Amino acid sequence: MKAAYSARERTHMLEQVGLNVFWFPSEMITGCDLLSDSGVSTMTNEQWAALHRGDEAYGSNRGYFLLMAQIREIFGEDFFNDAPARGQNAFIFHQGRPSEDAFFTALGKTGSGMIIPSNGHFDTTQANIQANDIEAVNLFSPDLLNDRSDSHFKGNMNIEKLKELLTKSAAKIPLVYLTITNNTAAGQAVSMQNIREVAELARHYEIPLFFDACRFAENAWFIWQYEKGYNSKSVREIIREMFSYVDGFTISFKKDGLANMGGGLFLRDNGLFLKKYPRIPDELLNCQIIKEGHPTYGGLSGRDIMALTVGLSIVVQDEYLTYRIHQVQDFGETMHAMGIPVLRPTGGHAVYVDVNKFFADTEMKPDDFGGIALTAVLLAAYGHRACELGHFAFGKYDKSAKKEIYPEVNFVRFAIPRLRYEKQDLDAVAEAVKVLHDKRHTIPGVVVASGRDLSLRHFKARFEFKEK
Repeated sequence: MKAAYSARERTHMLEQVGLNVFWFPSEMITGCDLLSDSGVSTMTNEQWAALHRGDEAYGSNRGYFLLMAQIREIFGEDFFNDAPARGQNAFIFHQGRPSEDAFFTALGKTGSGMIIPSNGHFDTTQANIQANDIEAVNLFSPDLLNDRSDSHFKGNMNIEKLKELLTKSAAKIPLVYLTITNNTAAGQAVSMQNIREVAELARHYEIPLFFDACRFAENAWFIWQYEKGYNSKSVREIIREMFSYVDGFTISFKKDGLANMGGGLFLRDNGLFLKKYPRIPDELLNCQIIKEGHPTYGGLSGRDIMALTVGLSIVVQDEYLTYRIHQVQDFGETMHAMGIPVLRPTGGHAVYVDVNKFFADTEMKPDDFGGIALTAVLLAAYGHRACELGHFAFGKYDKSAKKEIYPEVNFVRFAIPRLRYEKQDLDAVAEAVKVLHDKRHTIPGVVVASGRDLSLRHFKARFEFKEK
């Protein structure tokens, strides 16, 4: 059991960690920990049972073949060759980031001046791309920040901007990347129509299309519920259609795998990407062996693979997804009813508070980083942890011009771990945020004490409150 830490004790600890909520000890979080939905799911009884059947063999453990069958069944047979003679096209890693690292490192060696457009690169994905001297471009839907739009697909790629980019720079684009659901864009879903349109454009220019597929099942649920023509189909059928349009995908199984660890990169057998880059699989395999171990466990224990295999079978069930997303939507509507400015309709895994609107009638300026201030005060006063994904996380400091470059979005994300909290828990978070919204004029901004010009700075920086 956790100790009942006081607001004073939490405040003292926050000062020690420089108001950076990532470094705040989880043991001291007495409320809800909504920092992330990644790797923090509560595993089901079936997963715990499977975990005890883990085969820890160094090569070709039993779980590997069960996972292979599950990947082939859910996403399509072409994404996991079942015969070694056909070549390696499925690469298991211990989580999503190393799969992206391996992928973009290999891709970066194939040329220079490359551009990868997306409907919204997440922070670490963008960092992996940029680390290999590739430009990451976000093409957000025009509906995203449009309060008058009630679209459930605000995570879509901006088709007109993609057309413009392809017209000007197709030769520089090794692949187009769609994030489903769109974490950077408030967890909003991508419609099947948008996936199809992006695929058609990419094919026209003979450019491979990839998914960042971390929340593939939640995205499929939105298509099932809200897109015309799909209500009579099953989630599994919708997933199959979604993935029929892509040449490959990266994935963190720590989200829609219901697993605490796991990730991978999967390339379509005989797809456009492998035809254009036939040498990349061998380089990926070398990376996997050097950094993760044998390809049949990819940095995971046998018990992790067993739990993941069962998790994938659960996450595509209609009943589970309906329960999961309704919980998130209820949390968002509760906040909205309290007058808290959240992006609506609510997405699939989190509720996003619009920081600009939260502090709209206060003296908070962009360089006061109101999102950082809000997360720090919320954690200190009420013991709930959330994550700033806005001016600081997605912005950057231009050292030559000595000024901040701000992103299009400025949110505080409240990510809901799967199968972990109940309504009364999340209601308590909403009530705490409501109190802070009522007292928003008293919340001080912050100054960046260190780390302002670092990459991935929100993980590293230290802050101090300004005097009010």
